[in-house]
Amino acid sequence: MLAETICSAVSAAGLGIAALTAYRKRFLAATRITAYALVPLGLVMTGVVEWVSKIAFKPSVWIGFGVLGLAWLLFMVTRVIERRGLGASEKAEKPAKAVKAAKGDAGREAVAPTASAPSLGAGSRPQPTARQNAPAAPAEDFSDIEAILKKHGI
Repeated sequence: MLAETICSAVSAAGLGIAALTAYRKRFLAATRITAYALVPLGLVMTGVVEWVSKIAFKPSVWIGFGVLGLAWLLFMVTRVIERRGLGASEKAEKPAKAVKAAKGDAGREAVAPTASAPSLGAGSRPQPTARQNAPAAPAEDFSDIEAILKKHGI
């Protein structure tokens, strides 16, 4: 009952301000103020204010909002954990797969036992370099370097 009285008083005050604004020949602003002033009155007449006041002062409703907030928080935490890394069950499977892949890669280890694959970030692809695509040049061919040095007078 108190909320309805307050909303009605706010609407009456808003309509008074709108009348003063219209008296000053600012009709567009007066119309806008009238529209805002009628909103609380419309909410009282439709019963929304009574519904909200019943909800706002019930502890069980606030506990329900707390439970919903907790559920949302748990969903968000699991999404963050899922995006950052693997779950506990998937971590146990990953080393076993890595060992199997290493055993299948014995030919590579025989060629370059100390070489390791470049570590790439998630989602990146290895880019072929000019050295990987070009045939191996003789180790003692410094003719290009000598030409550059001669060009600069060194």
